[in-house]
Amino acid sequence: MKLLKKYFPQLSNIQFRQFEQLDSLYHDWNEKINVISRKDIDQLYERHVLHSLAIAKVISFKPGSRILDAGTGGGFPGIPLAVLFPDVHFQLIDATGKKIKVVRAIADAIELKNVNALHARAEELEGRFDFIVSRAVAPLDTLYGWTRHLLSVESKNSRKNGWLVLKGGNLEQELQSLQRIAKLIPVTSYFEEDFFLEKFIVCF
Repeated sequence: MKLLKKYFPQLSNIQFRQFEQLDSLYHDWNEKINVISRKDIDQLYERHVLHSLAIAKVISFKPGSRILDAGTGGGFPGIPLAVLFPDVHFQLIDATGKKIKVVRAIADAIELKNVNALHARAEELEGRFDFIVSRAVAPLDTLYGWTRHLLSVESKNSRKNGWLVLKGGNLEQELQSLQRIAKLIPVTSYFEEDFFLEKFIVCF
């Protein structure tokens, strides 16, 4: 929680309490359904919550925006972003039903009113979204193929509608097909912890 206070000092009491509850909730659920790596669960705030919130350093979503978290897994980056942006609608989807069960339970427990969690594949989904976010769920060109029909053409945010994807490691090969339109932003531009070395936000 110290890291959240450090990088997001503007959090309200309600938001702080919601973030605080995530620790026990994810520990409890992880005992039943493994949605977070055992080696990462004790670093929940750095490796999952704060990592997810790196997207919020790139853009502050306007109220009323619609965001799709494709392949949310245990709820990342969608749940932390939904806490930070209570006036923005978040659709969290995953092809694994038991993960969506956890996402729904956690969203209910912290009283997130702006999250809808759905057991679905992106390529079968209908609707329009201002941004599509994701965290290392698939190669970039694959994610683009799954979700391009879901992107709204009408932009209302400071950044043009598109994809904001959290990725790590060497991305040279993945970026080849998107190199003309993709921008790579190091997470270390915002967070100084060693964990974020070689972590990036890919915007396209």
